[in-house]
Amino acid sequence: MVSDPIADKGIEILEEAGFDIVYNPNPSNDELHTLASDTNAWVVRSGTKITAELLKDARNLQVIGRAGVGVDNIDIKEATNQGVIVMNNPDGNTISAAEHTIAMMMALSRNIQLGHMGIVNGEWNRSSLVGNELKGKTLGVVGLGRIGREVIKRAIGLEMKIIGYDPFVNQDVFDQDTVSLIDLDTLTQESDYITLHMPLLDSTKNLFNTERLSKMKSSARIINVARGGIINETDLANALNNDVIAGAAIDVFESEPLDMTSPLVKAKNVLLTPHLGASTHEASEGVSFGICRQIRDFILDDKLSNPINMPITDMAQLKQIRPYLELAETLGKIEMQLAESPVKLVSVECFGNIEDSKPIALSFLIGLFHDMTDNRINFVNAAVIAEERGISFSHSLNTEPVSFANLIVAHIETEEGTIEVAGSVFGDQHPRIVDIMGYEVDVRPEGNMLFVQNKDVPGVIGKVGMLLGEGGVNIAEYLLSRTPNNDSAYSVIKFDGEINDKLLETLKQVDEILSVKQLHV
Repeated sequence: MVSDPIADKGIEILEEAGFDIVYNPNPSNDELHTLASDTNAWVVRSGTKITAELLKDARNLQVIGRAGVGVDNIDIKEATNQGVIVMNNPDGNTISAAEHTIAMMMALSRNIQLGHMGIVNGEWNRSSLVGNELKGKTLGVVGLGRIGREVIKRAIGLEMKIIGYDPFVNQDVFDQDTVSLIDLDTLTQESDYITLHMPLLDSTKNLFNTERLSKMKSSARIINVARGGIINETDLANALNNDVIAGAAIDVFESEPLDMTSPLVKAKNVLLTPHLGASTHEASEGVSFGICRQIRDFILDDKLSNPINMPITDMAQLKQIRPYLELAETLGKIEMQLAESPVKLVSVECFGNIEDSKPIALSFLIGLFHDMTDNRINFVNAAVIAEERGISFSHSLNTEPVSFANLIVAHIETEEGTIEVAGSVFGDQHPRIVDIMGYEVDVRPEGNMLFVQNKDVPGVIGKVGMLLGEGGVNIAEYLLSRTPNNDSAYSVIKFDGEINDKLLETLKQVDEILSVKQLHV
């Protein structure tokens, strides 16, 4: 069934594969319920809402194909529960979104929208609409995935200087003479144009607010063709109206369609478009062709491409090793929180009665990347994401005897050095962290924790306990590890609630403390 409009080339692929096609691009809800019961494969764009109710009626459904990227209109959890694979087609819109970014930047730079509106209103404001060339200007690209990289290709052709920021990409991916990776604050301060290409996550919501916008040059402009909500719209309107920045081009909004009461509608020097980033004939044809080909390959050849949810074809094996998978994912979350710079290398080594290192290593990557993207990361795409980010990835089984029935040793390399954490599953369901950076521990990884490395001298535990107590923090566990012939110790402190930045900074100022990190698992 195809229940949203798609290009003819997509339909042709399905017809040539011998499928019986029900093409109803504007069905009623009752029609959807009726048609769903006999459907094996379902192709949608953003219009059809595939709810839990529809999925429960679709007893024969094997796969859902989303012609495009976003899957907010599909109940992924229920699809997984029903054993239905959900695929999307993330590449089809890439060029269109990148070109729209460049178009917005050019139009904003030359005041094209203001010139057009002036002529329509009978004005000829040529002298007041003097713009800027892009040649020689600094473009800051925030988010270096597929679309960000396509924007960079085009900006290089415009002879712009490119700087970039992405916490999950290291400099080795780019020629430093062409693209220089720097921190976000420096990028904000140095860019003439800033373009955003990142997902909307808790960590990116309102990333560009009054505080960050005020760090931009007064002559700078910002473009968002990524996700609404990354820029605080009220703060942006205020920045434009008070000449904090020179202009903004926005294609995506917190709430769509944009309400006419939005402060952006009447803001100065703003260019607004109604989410047109992927609205080209070529993108429509590309995602239609791509997703129909994926559906054909899955139905005929069991080939998976761009799956969003976990295929549940071998749940028996996964259930047997699930404790190891969960431990590996936890190790990934811990090591990413310990990292101070982009990850360059990942290595996972398994010992004892673990028979297959690959799913465990992929689970580690899933944990490592868990807060990187708003797209679901699973066993199929975790290694691909690592490769795209320039991260070297390896895993192995080691037959050397160890002190545990099973042992997972995971380490990552960053520009700052190596981080290594090891874990073991005690019994059947009792995960433990057994080694942190060479310090033997026995920690159940859960909740809020402080990882503290300190000089191995008297009084440290008392000082830390006193500071936490004065800060209203209740310590649940204080686990200390020392090593022979070492002048430092490592502690894992479990506590209730959360430690604020001020208290964390106070702990870092204690002379005997070498490092301190707050983690949540």
